[in-house]
Amino acid sequence: MTDIAPQPGDGPGGDRDVTGPGGRLATYRERTQTPLDLLALVTLWFVVVPHWYFHLGPAWWVLRIGLSVVYGIDLAFRGILAGHPARYALANPLALTAVLFPPVRAIFSFRLVRAMFQRGHLLRFLLAAAVLVLNGAVMVYLFERYAPHSNIHTLGESLWWAVVTVTTVGYGDYTPVTVDGRITACLIMLTGLLTLAVVTAQVASNFVAQGPGRRRQPEPAPAGVTLAELDRRLARIEELLRAAAPSAQRTADEPEQG
Repeated sequence: MTDIAPQPGDGPGGDRDVTGPGGRLATYRERTQTPLDLLALVTLWFVVVPHWYFHLGPAWWVLRIGLSVVYGIDLAFRGILAGHPARYALANPLALTAVLFPPVRAIFSFRLVRAMFQRGHLLRFLLAAAVLVLNGAVMVYLFERYAPHSNIHTLGESLWWAVVTVTTVGYGDYTPVTVDGRITACLIMLTGLLTLAVVTAQVASNFVAQGPGRRRQPEPAPAGVTLAELDRRLARIEELLRAAAPSAQRTADEPEQG
């Protein structure tokens, strides 16, 4: 999600270095964006599951308010660095809403999920997939532990079920019975299929790249050869050619004189 900041020069004193490349806001945003997105992804289970499934009492509200405080401090810092805190908050309604209602912050974590699909980010993809599976395991545990006819009553049983499901093994010893649990199970299945497809594609790509028929890349020119050195070498070649030209002419004329 792209932050909308005041235009350069709008701040006090016309600070044109706040939002530009290398500015204070840009630097702060670059350093904190991934950790905050990861925080939103890790706490997805907490902000998505309704509070009556937790049975935590006041502890649930403490955790929820704690997330709001973290997001509020982040928004306040960005507003201060932009030069207009109130104006910056109003220009970023999603960030402001996330402070009041933290589940909205999950939208920002999609940036991290989208970054997983960039080429060369296999480890990041596997990390995010593992976090999503753990989220699903916790959510199924919360949905199923007190449900009638459910056989998932502990977090360990839910984790075992999640691993069996995401690997497409499906022993069937543990199964969700609630609607919310089954919806979460579908998401875990999709995560497993997507992970299998990505890993398979990566392995196949590595085999193709290592094949004997691959096109050889041209070797780069030596780093030590400069334009000046090339000019000197060309000038030397021209001198040798001019010196060799009279000799070649004399050799060609000798048979005619004989």
